Amino acid sequence: MSTPTPYKQIRALHTPRTITLYQAYNHPIASAAVSAQSLTASPLFKTTRMTWIKPSWAWMLYRSGYSFKDANQSRILALTMSHEDFLWLLSQGVVSHRSPEEKGDQGGKKLGGVRIQWDPERDVKMERLGYRSIQIGIPGGEVCERWVGMVKKIEDVTDKARELKRVIDERPEVTAGVLKEMGLVPEEKVFEIEDEEVRKRLGMDWPVEPE
Repeated sequence: MSTPTPYKQIRALHTPRTITLYQAYNHPIASAAVSAQSLTASPLFKTTRMTWIKPSWAWMLYRSGYSFKDANQSRILALTMSHEDFLWLLSQGVVSHRSPEEKGDQGGKKLGGVRIQWDPERDVKMERLGYRSIQIGIPGGEVCERWVGMVKKIEDVTDKARELKRVIDERPEVTAGVLKEMGLVPEEKVFEIEDEEVRKRLGMDWPVEPE
């Protein structure tokens, strides 16, 4: 028997050294970023604004409507970072919905940092699942400037998202296993967080919130 998926768990496409996260951008930002392998290649990308990244391919598809939702999310990029840099981001995290013991003045002072949200996970057919997926909000300013330098590789995966939607629309019964075999769904595995302080900052062991 398989064990239930923990309510808060980071699942991602990762190697022993790198992890892949996703975000959607408009055409000018994405084209320049892929060509130069730098998110700041286009002047339209502002490091003064908050940007959200997520390791879940399905949640990225849900958020962007498979890249069809609107012009500002029409290109989906896969962003590769090192484990060390990703863990540094998490170590700066503040959960948007805080536990009772973390509310108050102390929490309020920290809200300018990296924001953490745990949203209901989806499968690639957009069905809501019974556990959560992490989103990481990178604030504008020094943290964002540091983060863009951490991105080691940028790949445009928009065509993969659109092909996935085409297959699902034409074959509603298609399984996740078949989609993986077709290369349209990545093999996302658990990214373990062993540091107890980081787990606390992410609220990973808080009681399950009511739906």
